[in-house]
Amino acid sequence: MGQAIDLELTDMAYGGAAVGRHEGRVVFVPYAIAGERVRVEIVEEKKRYAQARFMEVLTPSPDRVQPPCPHFGPGPEGPCGGCQWQHIAYPAQVRFKQAILADQLRRIGGFSNPPLLPPVPSPSPWAYRNQARFGVSPDGRLGYRAMNSQRILPIRECHIIDPRLLALFQSLDLEPAGLNGVTLRVGTATEELMLVLEIAGDELPAVETDLPLSCVLQFEDGSSVVLVGEGDLVEEVAGRRFRVSAGSFFQVNTPLAEKLVERVLSYLALTGRETVLEAYSGVGLFTAFLAPHAARVIAIESDPSAVADAQVNLDEFNHIELYQAEAEEVLPMLGVALDAAVLDPPRTGCAPAVIDALIRLRPSRLVYVSCDPATLARDCRRLAAGGYRLAATQLVDLFPQTYHIESVSLLVAQD
Repeated sequence: MGQAIDLELTDMAYGGAAVGRHEGRVVFVPYAIAGERVRVEIVEEKKRYAQARFMEVLTPSPDRVQPPCPHFGPGPEGPCGGCQWQHIAYPAQVRFKQAILADQLRRIGGFSNPPLLPPVPSPSPWAYRNQARFGVSPDGRLGYRAMNSQRILPIRECHIIDPRLLALFQSLDLEPAGLNGVTLRVGTATEELMLVLEIAGDELPAVETDLPLSCVLQFEDGSSVVLVGEGDLVEEVAGRRFRVSAGSFFQVNTPLAEKLVERVLSYLALTGRETVLEAYSGVGLFTAFLAPHAARVIAIESDPSAVADAQVNLDEFNHIELYQAEAEEVLPMLGVALDAAVLDPPRTGCAPAVIDALIRLRPSRLVYVSCDPATLARDCRRLAAGGYRLAATQLVDLFPQTYHIESVSLLVAQD
């Protein structure tokens, strides 16, 4: 047993833990809340920080609530790594995320007074995910990774996925031999269900369910084979439908994808005469809404599945140029006068070559859609050093009950 101490918690950290200080070191405490006094056990000590195990609340926060999921927290069926904040009332979750976003922009980005707009909360803090990926435990059951571990924790229920996915999950009877993972998806426009089986090798798993669905085999090289039904689903955002194939990324919170689109268009304020770049364009979510307001759109996406979907989703437009390549391969060679640009990179953010190329191309307005405030702050710092001003950042909470932070930022080129 490690050292047990009583601790006053002052902040929430990006990653989900509450933060206190003990003997000059920062102490991270999962399942606690800023403002609480708690008893913890120190389980790992480093020179500048320590990790602690939450033991009991001595003075609870008024924002503490009872988690509905039996797999949440350090109980007998947890800790599931799918959620980190079910114990925090939803309005407080949004408030903490706003504070974390500001802190990351200050500490990593170097912006002393980050220009944060009021956050956009999720209309549904529960049952919002249109897809979920499950791992396979050694005994053949499906689950999520345990908190801070690669171990798969088998689960019986999940409160953040669409109820149609939960019904599918609970109806599945499968033989896990040869399975690397299972992804469940629902097309919110048509309510179609899809089961994606990720396999290693040639052995086909046996699957049974009473629900109508499409079933797709996905291989380690990224290729796929449709076993039953269709190989794609239909999502609808702001009245526009998008084909999304089994291997293509789409925002997991469909209602808030519309809010992202609204914010991107509002920041850019296009007049119809502009040349606009979109890097990391996916299946064409933002491209489809940029195109009616621009004279020319250049879209870059590396994933072949997403590019194939984008070609279908953007077929009505004849002024879009779609490149299947890495953004860092195309942008340094692009000799186009850009008026505006949209970036929607993965959590790792933009490669340095992308930032350097944008500084050279110098679009007057640059919109950055981010799912990681640390890499957002890093990239905005680089852009600021290259002559851009961070004009606005807005949190759009696509991921309730978790610490994940989605935001949309506007950077403006300085004269």
